Amino acid sequence: MQIDLTGRRALVTGGGSGIGAAIARTLGRCGADVVVHYASSADGAEAVVKDLVGDGRRSVSVPADLTDTQQATQLVERAADELGGLDVVVNNAGHLVGRSEVAEMSDEHWAKVMAVNVTTTFAVTRAAIPHLRRSEAGRVVLMSSLAAENGGGKGSVAYATGKAAVIGFGRGLAKELAPDGVTVNAVAPGFIGQTAFHDTFTPPEARAGMVAGIPLGREGTPDDVANVVAFLASPLSSYITGHVVDINGGQLFR
Repeated sequence: MQIDLTGRRALVTGGGSGIGAAIARTLGRCGADVVVHYASSADGAEAVVKDLVGDGRRSVSVPADLTDTQQATQLVERAADELGGLDVVVNNAGHLVGRSEVAEMSDEHWAKVMAVNVTTTFAVTRAAIPHLRRSEAGRVVLMSSLAAENGGGKGSVAYATGKAAVIGFGRGLAKELAPDGVTVNAVAPGFIGQTAFHDTFTPPEARAGMVAGIPLGREGTPDDVANVVAFLASPLSSYITGHVVDINGGQLFR
């Protein structure tokens, strides 16, 4: 059985590169129309839109600083206007920001990591709820991380905390929105290569060590994550809510 998202209207945050771009393209290949949000990856977002339009989908790219809750609300309203409503919201935007151990961590670093990973998720989802309630099958997909479960690597306590908060937010929201038929689930990727995240923050020797500890013996790919998101956005997942899907090649089992 193939995933069919024909007629579904989706917003993907952080869709201009890496995992977000893969998610947007995959949703489009499954039939969805997609608004692609970006913060700084304008060229990447436009390339995704070009691919989606070439496949016959409706798609535009929209810039916004989602740590500004007003801009987050404006993004959601623009997406709903462009597509005539929203059925799927994928909160992919997030970032490690930088590595800092707690003893040396500044207030500014902590606040920025929380804003980029938690506030963005809250603000976009809050603005989208009225649209999702009007959908026949509203879907919220959140982006957590293996770091939320194992504490992450050195200097990533703030990031791990933010991604753990995303899981708590999703589980609570799943209960709130269940009476409306809206499902809320999260994905928790492990070591996903082909992304600026690891190109920036994970040196080659560390990458080799991480792969050596993965039972499936390889890095994950953005498409590995995108395929799970497409499932969670589809009718095939209609009886799944409040769940976290681990995508880590066997690095950690629940």
